[in-house]
Amino acid sequence: MDRHILEFYSRSSEMSTVGRHLATLDRLPSDLDTLVRTVQHLVVYDAVAGDFYRAEIPEERQDEIHIRPVERKLDQILALDHRPLTVERPPGRRLAGRCHHYTLLLVALLRANGVPARARCGFGAYFIPGRFEDHWVCEYWNADQERWVLVDAQLDEVWQAKLSFPHDNLDVPRDAFLVAGDAWQRCRAEGVDPELFGIGLANLRGLWFVAGDLMRDLAALNKVELLPWDVWGAQPGPDEQLDDEQLTLFDRIAALTRDPDASFDEVRELFADQRLHVPQKVFNSLRQRTEQL
Repeated sequence: MDRHILEFYSRSSEMSTVGRHLATLDRLPSDLDTLVRTVQHLVVYDAVAGDFYRAEIPEERQDEIHIRPVERKLDQILALDHRPLTVERPPGRRLAGRCHHYTLLLVALLRANGVPARARCGFGAYFIPGRFEDHWVCEYWNADQERWVLVDAQLDEVWQAKLSFPHDNLDVPRDAFLVAGDAWQRCRAEGVDPELFGIGLANLRGLWFVAGDLMRDLAALNKVELLPWDVWGAQPGPDEQLDDEQLTLFDRIAALTRDPDASFDEVRELFADQRLHVPQKVFNSLRQRTEQL
């Protein structure tokens, strides 16, 4: 692996920097398993907090899922419970988040330890049988094995039991989690139905959705890690039928992001395209409003 690439992903980004909390991290162990468990004890998935953890997220805290930078995430985590980050919080005093929050926190902790890591946007095949659900995982460089490894930090013992998860969440197989480029390839070249990809319970699915995840993955590979519902630039709208120009653009993104190390410079150059580059303001599709980054 090119040393330049590993150095790039070992440095913090604007969204992943721990900022003022760097000294706090000195007390954290550096091994992957402990870091993942630490993240799991700091965040609770808001949509299943009651069913899975018997915890209630009060209305005044429901906006926590919209916090983008890790530094502000840590601000809120410590405001909810001032004890060291190594101390397990009860579910009701954990940061309300989604898959992206677990992922970006783990990416931040790994980068703070000098470990190359990046957030990957794509689809998990282990949530609903036969479907590919919108999801984020962490990808880190395993120096001993000389390969990138997918880690699903969201899947603690509770999630794994609920899903009957058959894999190691510290080494998720590439056919269990598809990065967005692989999902696009399956739809465009392998005849897989695009309607299998999206958020099933929200009835958001189709090739337009895969295209949106392609843009989020491209941004994350350029270390601009946004919320799963942030929209900008060339992202298609719900149920939009893509024309030939759009298909050509997203074919290009998929081809490069499926193997981003082999296309490292091209991934940077493509992201400079004004249709794809993240502006200072994005549209938060859950809040239905434009927000400053």
